[in-house]
Amino acid sequence: MSNDVIKVFVGCDPNNCDLEQMMVVDYSIHKHTSRPVEIIWMQLSHDPDSPWYSDPQSGAGWHTEKWATPFSGFRWGIPAACNYQGRAIYMDADMLVLADLAELWEHPIEGEAIVAAKEVHDHAKGKRFTRLCTCVWDCAKAKAKLPEQAILRADPDSHKKMMAKFKQHPEWVQAYTAAWNCVDGEGMPIEQMKILHYSDMGTQFSHKYSIPRLTAAGQKHWFDSDILPHPRTDLVELFDQYYQEALDAGYKLENYAVKPFGAFPKESQVGYDGNEVTRQKKPKSLLSRAWRCLSGRK
Repeated sequence: MSNDVIKVFVGCDPNNCDLEQMMVVDYSIHKHTSRPVEIIWMQLSHDPDSPWYSDPQSGAGWHTEKWATPFSGFRWGIPAACNYQGRAIYMDADMLVLADLAELWEHPIEGEAIVAAKEVHDHAKGKRFTRLCTCVWDCAKAKAKLPEQAILRADPDSHKKMMAKFKQHPEWVQAYTAAWNCVDGEGMPIEQMKILHYSDMGTQFSHKYSIPRLTAAGQKHWFDSDILPHPRTDLVELFDQYYQEALDAGYKLENYAVKPFGAFPKESQVGYDGNEVTRQKKPKSLLSRAWRCLSGRK
């Protein structure tokens, strides 16, 4: 494994909305990682031979209509894309890598575990859940646990079903230190973070660059709810620093641009309320909780 090229699968938008995020995560990976890295951008494709193929008109390929992002369900297709061999790191595009990915790549995945990921324990509510927005797959071990690709692609609910399945099977997850998926800071100082995940879709640092760029091109961002300031200015400054460093190092936004995929069905995020790290949660009324339950929103 020490001689392997580190494979990093990154979920991103197929219509060039996430160029800033792609550039920064690419630069930050290569800035800190001591070994060769291959980045595979996971974007919806019209190519039937692509692992990320989708044809909304015919209903072939991935069904995205219940995804919160343009790539939510792709993480389940990674072991198959690797022919169920070796390892693969998955991460969302909204990541800032601050440590050597070789350390994460070699994290133990033992026993019944098929993936290394972050486990969150909410002791107040007596709940436990897994965050798979940055994870390491043992692709061979995953084959016996994951449904066939045709099943995953055809079911609009497959992403939510798989998240529920992993909740039922904690033995499938090898927990790693929370620093590898630090969601919007979580009160952690920057020097202790290994990967910063600026997860709240409404407060992402990249919006101040991408929204004006897209507006000038007559295009809208795929996130369709309110844009708000991030509460931690030190993290805003950190992203800006890496953004400028990437440009100074010769990275260019146009290097990440693709022929736009075009329209695709996706769950609207209107009314999106972020997470408890970025926003102080107000107690929901009984009526509000009932409505969110009936509508299938979290």
